[in-house]
Amino acid sequence: MLYASDLTRVRGAFDAIVEEDIEEIPELIARLLTDAVERRLRRNFTRGYCHREKALTRVRGRINILITESRQLLSKGEVFCRFEELTIDTARNRLVRAALDLMARLVRDNELIRKCRALSATLGRAGVGGTRPSRAELAADQIGRNDAADRFMVALARLAFDLALPTEDAGATPLVAPDREEAWVRRLFEKAILGFARVDLEPRGWSVRGSIPLEWQLSSSSPQLGTILPRMVTDIVIDAPGAAKRLVIDTKFTSILGVGRFGDAGLKSGYLYQMYAYLRSQEGGDRRWDTSAGLFLHPAVGSQLYEHATIQGHSIAFATVDLAGSTLSIRSELRRIIHAQPWL
Repeated sequence: MLYASDLTRVRGAFDAIVEEDIEEIPELIARLLTDAVERRLRRNFTRGYCHREKALTRVRGRINILITESRQLLSKGEVFCRFEELTIDTARNRLVRAALDLMARLVRDNELIRKCRALSATLGRAGVGGTRPSRAELAADQIGRNDAADRFMVALARLAFDLALPTEDAGATPLVAPDREEAWVRRLFEKAILGFARVDLEPRGWSVRGSIPLEWQLSSSSPQLGTILPRMVTDIVIDAPGAAKRLVIDTKFTSILGVGRFGDAGLKSGYLYQMYAYLRSQEGGDRRWDTSAGLFLHPAVGSQLYEHATIQGHSIAFATVDLAGSTLSIRSELRRIIHAQPWL
């Protein structure tokens, strides 16, 4: 959840995370969130404009003539106005206060609970509402360049709500069941691997990109082929620093081995064809594609597999990461898999 969150976009956010903290995710997020809120309070929270409609004794903004006449406000010395008002009660600040209230219910440390409640009360006295904003309100409240200091705090607040993971036990929180369970779990796994690569490799000069579309190098085609030609989008592309070396990682949230016609286990041929198309179709352009490597990364429970081969100058590897292990072992395994590539 940490690696899949937007926290990986904030440089230095992981500097304060130590190995022992990872096992207690709610406490860790609460500590980071309260620290971020305290720092923002010392510099004042970001204010924003919100739309208001109200009967006033003086003109402010635009006059709504229809409501003014229908309510006969002029006889009372009032006009109904629509205007923009500068306020601290913005969507992002309401999200932060709602996250503090949530953390106060999730964590077990009494001092941390007290701090969450105190900071929430401080925001309430300043005029920030306690209702969690909707997705539409958050989408409208974009964080600009001048508000970059809010990015880390808002990312933590979003992550606080993402910690409400569904289990098989009955509870009081209503959740909408996903239509395809494997779809959102697969996306979470993909984002987590991308986040891990950013945190582990980018500080050392590596380039890490996600969801990179690839183009077919067509010398000629019929007019309508472009509308039906399959699209190629890689999950993760990693470039080593100072070298013409590129690694394409494709995450699959399925078993790495399939069952053949006669019951024997083997690698799925479709995956190999897919990676082969990714690597060979890009040759001749960027020179890093000429010697690029591919890695299929699958989750596993209680087992490990790592196999690789070089096909026409391109290394292609199949590997699993054991998600049943500790957080330390999972990260060590991911580092070992990425750095064990023959292209390095």
